[in-house]
Amino acid sequence: MAKKAIKPSLRNPFDAAETVDFTIPGEIAGTTGGYEVAMQEGHDLIQRPIKSVSVAQIEKQHFKKRMTVWERIRVLTAEEPNILFQNWGKNLDGASLVTGILNIHGRDVALYGHDFTVRAGSMDATNGRKLANLFKMAGEKGIPVIGMNDSAGAYVPAGVGGLDGYAEAFTALRKISGVVPSIMCMFGFNAGGGSYLPRQGSFVIQPNDTFFGLTGPGVVKSVLGEDVTPEELGGPKVHGGSGVADLTVNDEVAALRTAVRLLSYLPDNNSVMSPFQETSDPLDRKTWEINTLLKKAFNSPTGFNTPFDVSLIIQQICDHGDYFEMQPGRARNVVTAFGRLGGNVVGFVANNSSVDSGQIDVDAALKIARFNRFCNIYNIPMIFMEDTTGFLPGREQEGRGIVQAGRAMLDSIVDIRTPRILLILRNAYGGAYASYNNYPTGADLVLALPTTRLAVMGPAGKEFVYKDEMRKVRSAVQARIKQGVHERIAAGADGESAQKDAEREGADWLRTQEAELNLRYEKELMNPREALSLGSISSLVMPTDLRKVLGENMNFFLRHYKAGPMQSVQREFY
Repeated sequence: MAKKAIKPSLRNPFDAAETVDFTIPGEIAGTTGGYEVAMQEGHDLIQRPIKSVSVAQIEKQHFKKRMTVWERIRVLTAEEPNILFQNWGKNLDGASLVTGILNIHGRDVALYGHDFTVRAGSMDATNGRKLANLFKMAGEKGIPVIGMNDSAGAYVPAGVGGLDGYAEAFTALRKISGVVPSIMCMFGFNAGGGSYLPRQGSFVIQPNDTFFGLTGPGVVKSVLGEDVTPEELGGPKVHGGSGVADLTVNDEVAALRTAVRLLSYLPDNNSVMSPFQETSDPLDRKTWEINTLLKKAFNSPTGFNTPFDVSLIIQQICDHGDYFEMQPGRARNVVTAFGRLGGNVVGFVANNSSVDSGQIDVDAALKIARFNRFCNIYNIPMIFMEDTTGFLPGREQEGRGIVQAGRAMLDSIVDIRTPRILLILRNAYGGAYASYNNYPTGADLVLALPTTRLAVMGPAGKEFVYKDEMRKVRSAVQARIKQGVHERIAAGADGESAQKDAEREGADWLRTQEAELNLRYEKELMNPREALSLGSISSLVMPTDLRKVLGENMNFFLRHYKAGPMQSVQREFY
């Protein structure tokens, strides 16, 4: 048994030794001089950020179930990366951040990634300048950005230089916001500027066992005396629920592959459309499954009050049933997703009655507004699906600012310039209908299923429409109770039991009368007929024809839409 401990190594012992020859093939060997020395020094400089990292540092990353920045790059693309801004000083200043251009499925993408094996991926002035230069280049060339964030924050020995580096990067990223889309992956433990910077991006993807936040658990403990774990303070469940993280995944590989998938739905910049993708799914494919879903729901004992998952309808409409939901862990009463219809990328915004009856609350309104503004900036056409009984009422919602959140949603809809269609599935009541992409707010086309119930109010509207009938019915209850008591006493019942039976019978009679008025209200007013006659709805469409009708109309609008950056006035809020 060997007495000497064996040190683990990541080096393959069967690899041939790397030799670098700076002579021209076929050249007759001669004396070497300053040229070869300069070439060797240059080669060493190029390799320095990779070769200078010790095996122990790499092992630490792997022990924490994290990859190195170079391993992450290889997950994004099999192509060789073009590493730019290779500026680092004698103490590896700047080497803790890698910047370059990747080719991902034929598209140029600007990439940056913190190298945690060098100074814990911290930021100094050199890093900030490199990052700012990369963002500026991405904006000028019109290419999207992917960020791989894994940083301990500002490099403390650099003093104010680290803070200046962050400030320079913040400013450059803000200036390309709305010019090119950006996808930020969160790895490791990021605090302070390491969380500010990525949230400036278009989308944030966070794997499990990671943290990001303005302050870490240690600061919270020292300032507030509160014990909190990184998961509880800034883990994926926290940020996925608040909307700070758009997508949460299991691990780093899932995050990087999700970034590549999301990129496939996004355009390079705000002057072009998202990539068109040929599909073998016929545009006129019948959507029988939607018909089955609605039939089972509305023919159930709860009738037209039966909830259903609107995701199933989106799935049936999209090419091969493939769609990509955004912020799936937040405000499930609305679904926001990217999908393809006839090869064209489309943004879907749909009320989801399977959660809280599809009512719009603060979180749902802000989720919709965020998604609408992104699609509007980047020339993505939209399909809205409406099935909501209105805005969620109550003290809690008013206290959280439902008025402002609802206004943000309405403003984002009014401002949309891309082609957009509204499909009313069932309920469309009051203010929710008025602020949800109808003709007055700018829709290009409004379609409705025959199951549509469009009205100023839901069933409660009977109180206003049939006010006189309701007053007569309620005033007659007491007379019926009095008569019932008299009849029961005359038949030999005691006074107390006669009173209880008569009151029970009167209540049952009142419920029956109100139910009849409810049915009358639904038949007379809660239907698409009046809206169709007034032109609020353009036409009815059968559930089995949804893909065909939506696809053909969207193709028409896209043929007459010219992609380009926004030219209109930028609104003040949100």
